[in-house]
Amino acid sequence: MKYLSQRHDITLTTQRSPDVTDSEIEELRQAVTELAVFPRPQTTAGQSIGGKLKRFGTFLTEGTPPSVLSIYSPEIQDWVNRAVQAGKFAAVTCEHSVNEIYIKPEWRSQLRTVVNIHSSVYGTCKNQLETGTSENWLRDRLNLPLLHRYERQYCGKFSTIVATTEDDREQLQRFSPNTPIAVIPNGVDFSAFPYRAADPAGHRLIFIGAMDNTPNVDAVCFFSQEVFPKIQTRYPDVTLELVGARPVPQVQQLGDRPGITVTGKVPSMAEYLHRATVCVVPMRTGFGIKNKTLEAMAAGVPVVGSDRGLEGLAVDGPNDPLTALRANQVEEYVSAVSRLFENPELRGQLSQNGRLLIENTYTWERAGQRYEQAILEG
Repeated sequence: MKYLSQRHDITLTTQRSPDVTDSEIEELRQAVTELAVFPRPQTTAGQSIGGKLKRFGTFLTEGTPPSVLSIYSPEIQDWVNRAVQAGKFAAVTCEHSVNEIYIKPEWRSQLRTVVNIHSSVYGTCKNQLETGTSENWLRDRLNLPLLHRYERQYCGKFSTIVATTEDDREQLQRFSPNTPIAVIPNGVDFSAFPYRAADPAGHRLIFIGAMDNTPNVDAVCFFSQEVFPKIQTRYPDVTLELVGARPVPQVQQLGDRPGITVTGKVPSMAEYLHRATVCVVPMRTGFGIKNKTLEAMAAGVPVVGSDRGLEGLAVDGPNDPLTALRANQVEEYVSAVSRLFENPELRGQLSQNGRLLIENTYTWERAGQRYEQAILEG
């Protein structure tokens, strides 16, 4: 957005969550031409069986998931409608598929409409069912065909779709074969994630990410309960920090285990990364490129990640410099972490290669250039 604001007039319409501060709003205002902030609707839907059945019935008949409708704002819709009708914009781009609801199909004939899909909701649900990581198998099994229908419908109304990885592009192209899809990975703010001054050595592991995000919750529970105890048998002094905002009770309980600390939101993620020996990204579900992986590499922390955690990154192919160690099974994680604990030269190699990969490929300026092209040309 900052890159686009250097070359275009940008209006940002957004919802404000309760944890957003006034200073953060003011900083956001400085980055755009106009900022329109609306309160985030309070979710009041009941958690009873009757309430859940009612929401599922709405999904079944109307085609829009409860997760989208629960934060839909009629005030935002009215504001956007009036602005588009007045010819205020040459293009409208919505961040994440949850905001596609505000874009009307007929607008495509009068301006460019773009959606930046962080990851396919259908693809994620399908993956969770296939890997046994679904929180509610019956619910997700019922939702799967509805999500397929939903994603196919909304993808078809945009001028251009943006995805973060080739895996997602292939999935979304099946939904909308005639819509141009650009693959634009995320970037890293180097001022927030500077390269570490030194290798801290030791036996300190870290996982970073929002701790109310379902794939993250699954990842930290899997690693803490199945992998970490086996590492502890080899390295009794090993520690694991779970760093990220809004830890749900399931994550908070992990802090009761020996060697594990749950921090909640921290002022500087980079400070915690810099003192870690290894960053683990044990994702078992969740599609799209992972910011946590990019940020750890930018900070110079060696990464051990799963196929999902390293999605979209050329880190260990036959023609790629070795940039991360890959692991998917428990023993693979134990082996990879042990290799890095025992081998400072390997840690240094991954640290340097990781930082170079981010500097050369995953900058926000580069992402901004490609996003501008997607908006203007498709």
